[in-house]
Formats: sequence, structure tokens, C-alpha cells
Amino acid sequence: MAEKFHRATFTRNFLKTITKIKNPDEMLAEAKSGGLEKTLSALDLIILGVGAIIGSGIFAVVGIAAAGSADGSSLGAGPGLVISMIIAAIACIFSALCYSEFATMIPVAGGAYTYTFATLGEFAAWMVGWVLMLEYAIGFIAVACAWSNHFVQFMSGFEKVLPAWLAHPPAWLVNDGFSAAKIISDNPDITFPTLFGMPLCINLPAIIIVLLITVILARGTKDSTKMAGLMVFIKLAVIALFVIAGAFFVRPENWTPFAPHGAEGIFAGAFLIFFAYIGFDALATAAEECKNPQKDLPVGIIGSLIITTIVYVAVALVLTGLQDTSGNVPMEFLKAPMAYCMSLHKMNWAAGLISIGSLAGLTSVLLVLEMAATRILYAMSRDHFISQRFLQLHPKFKTPAKLTWTVGLLAIVGILTLNLDVAAELCNYGTFTSFIVVCVAILILRKTDPERPRPFRVPFSPVTPILGILCCGGLMVYKSMQQSSSALLFPIWLGIGAIIYILYGFVKNRLNENKLHKEVVELKKQEMKR
Repeated sequence: MAEKFHRATFTRNFLKTITKIKNPDEMLAEAKSGGLEKTLSALDLIILGVGAIIGSGIFAVVGIAAAGSADGSSLGAGPGLVISMIIAAIACIFSALCYSEFATMIPVAGGAYTYTFATLGEFAAWMVGWVLMLEYAIGFIAVACAWSNHFVQFMSGFEKVLPAWLAHPPAWLVNDGFSAAKIISDNPDITFPTLFGMPLCINLPAIIIVLLITVILARGTKDSTKMAGLMVFIKLAVIALFVIAGAFFVRPENWTPFAPHGAEGIFAGAFLIFFAYIGFDALATAAEECKNPQKDLPVGIIGSLIITTIVYVAVALVLTGLQDTSGNVPMEFLKAPMAYCMSLHKMNWAAGLISIGSLAGLTSVLLVLEMAATRILYAMSRDHFISQRFLQLHPKFKTPAKLTWTVGLLAIVGILTLNLDVAAELCNYGTFTSFIVVCVAILILRKTDPERPRPFRVPFSPVTPILGILCCGGLMVYKSMQQSSSALLFPIWLGIGAIIYILYGFVKNRLNENKLHKEVVELKKQEMKR
């Protein structure tokens, strides 16, 4: 019989309650009885993985990782960027293997949130879900704004054929509110409309792309995968064009010195490039929609990492062969390195195609990030942490359409109100935290439930999970040592999450348990009357 809680408070057996785990068998039963439609194959997962990983990182961050930041805060790896990429990939592989074991053992929506509930208990699961919202939802907002910047830059290339208002739209229609002050100080001639004395900014392209992505996701995961597949094809074709066309202009002398700043530069490059790999973990959130998760999820997760590593290394070799990265480089190289190198060698047509590829890359990232945020919230709704109204599926498309639109509309609010520079940094902490928790959870479940079938097992455990913890923990410490407001804001974010759990999530779960207890008692009474 279910245990009765006399009051929906945390005054009785508090520690025992918040560390109570959810049995994986119960999770599987819930997913089977009323879960999401299974539409994804291994190829679909690889497409989503490559779509999530290859985004703004390869089109922008790679230049800073190779040559260093303009303000000197980060050293460049030079041609040694190839080694940086391999180091970053290895750091990801440790966590990816742990994700693969969990995803095949508990193939339900939720990813790291679900795995935490099965090993560390209710409170830890809520906190991981709260952190994942930081990674996926705010990351989604930041990428939407990056998409807007690339789109405005792309449209400016058609100033001779497009109306001036479209080729060069007003600044207040393509920027966020936090950028307004800097824009006005740098360009006194630019005017903004005001509201209560404050500059009014609406990042219209970012809002439009968010609405478009939300419509596609609400119509079904399979349709979303088709669009992601098209975007992945475009950006891989553009990257292949850069590698093949650029190879004819490579100067081997640019590869010496191989590591102009030694090991320090290589590790600084690895730290930056690590964020270009983020996204593979989003595949685990779609486990419930896989046709054959035990077989396909490890292939999707590991396969997407291998493909992106090969792509990244090829780009690094050509990029550092086209541009000497051992000294000062033009600012254009840091902002858009591949397009700059093509323009440098009088291939403006290729530079334009690379701009199209960057838009395609960011679009596919948006698809996967919003899908991941929605699936996390879907799992949390099933566990009574948020309203169960969000569990309602669309009658035709069998998707959590109401939840998808909620995420999309909240993203638009974030675009209008958030300081995106700080928000993007906070996403990094969310990613590291979720990776560490999954590695820890693997070690715990190997001890507490060793007999559970594991279609995929992390090789060399416990060494592999421990290495994953050390790699991600080390990068978190490295980031915390740098001067940044995000290092202080992340603990504040965690504190807010804990307060929400105590005041809402804990109470809501206890009320649900009391309801179940009452149902069991009534059932017993009816059986006794018979």
C-alpha cells in the first residue's frame, strides 16, 4: 500500500523523501502506456546529432580557437587546433558512453533528468532538470539571436537587388535591448524608439525563426527530422566545398610553428572547441521516440561525435593552412573564419555559400535544442513537477504541442528580456553539470542495480565515468577561474531552483502521493466488501 503523507509539507521524513528514487521499471511502464510516438531510426538520430553539434562553433569559434581572442584573454592553438579538437572529442566521448548506457537501459524521455531520478532521487532529479532548462532553453534563445545576426549579415550581401529596409533593416528591429546602449554609444546617429524612456528593441528575425521552428516541431518529430536532414545536408555540403576548394590554396609553411603557444594554447583551444561539440546529449532526451533505442541510440550518439570530429579536423587543417595563425589576424577572421579565407583568395561566391551553410547549421541546432527542452519538461510533467496538462498530445501529430508552444513563446519572452552574453555563459555550466551527473549516476546504478539488463555497457567502467567526471569538472574549474559574472550567477540559479522545488515541486508530489494512497485504500475497501 502506498505510504500516506499526512500533510503536503516537508516536516516528516524530509531527507528520506527527497532522496527517494523512481524505479526504472516504473518509468518504462509509464512510457509504454501513454508515451510519445516511436518514429526515429539510427539514421534519424545521427542526423539530429550532427545537426545539433555542427553549428555556430565551426563557423565562428574555430577562428578564435586557432588564433586566440582579440583581447588576448585566450591563447590560440595555431595549427595545433587539430590536437585541441581531438582532446575535446575524447572529453565528450567519456560522457557520451555513459549517456549511451543509460539511454539503452531506460529509453524514456528526459535524458539526464530521468537518469538522475533513477539513481540520486527526487530532489537531485529536479535540480538536474532545472539545470538542463538552463542548457537547452536559454541555449535555444542564444542560438536564435545568433541566427538573426547571420541572417542580417547574409541579407546585406543583396543590397544591390533588395530594398534598403530589407538589406539593411533598422537596428531596433534586429537587436536585443541589452545591445541598444552599446549600439547608441558607438553610433550616435542611430536612433531608437523609446518606451518609458528606455530604447525599444525587438529582434524580429530571431522571433520569426523561433515561431517557424515551433510550428515544425509541433507537427511531429519525423517532420522535424526531415527538415534537420535538409539543413545538415546543406551545411555539410558547404563545409565540403570549403575543404575541397580551400585545399588548392593551402600553404604548408602556415602550419609552422605547429603550436605557437605550446601546450597552453592547445588546451585553451580544446576548452573553446569543447562547446562546439555540445548537443549530442540532446539525443538522449528523444529516447522514447526511437524505434529501437537499445541498438540505435549508441549508434546515433557515438556516430554523430565521430562524424563531427572528422569534419572539424578537416576544417582545421585547411583553415590554418590558408591563414597564418601564429601572429595577429584580421578581426574578420575571428568573426567568420571560413568566409574570410574564401574572400581572401577571391572566391566571394564560396563565401556567400558558406553564409548559407552557417544559417542552415544554426537552424538545425535550433530544432534539436527546442525538441530537447520540450522532452525534458514532458518528463518532468509526468513526474508531477509541473502541470500534467502538458502531457496532452496533439490528436493528429502525437506530439506535446501545448508544451512545444509554451517553450517557443517563453523563448520569445527571453529574446526580448535576457542579457544573452551572460545567458550563453551560464549554458556552459549547465552542460558540464549534466555531464558530470550522468557519469556519477552510471557508477551508482552499477552498484545499486547490477542485474538490470544493459544492452550497451560503458567499457572499462569505473575508469571511463571517472575520466568523464575529471574532464568536465576540470573544465568547470578552468572556467570558474576566469573573470566572469556567470561563475556567480550559476549558484544563484541553483538556489532559485531549490526554492521552487521546496515551495512547489515537493508539495505537488506529496499531494499526488496522498491521492494515490487514497485510491489504494478505496480499492482495498471495495475488495473487502466483496
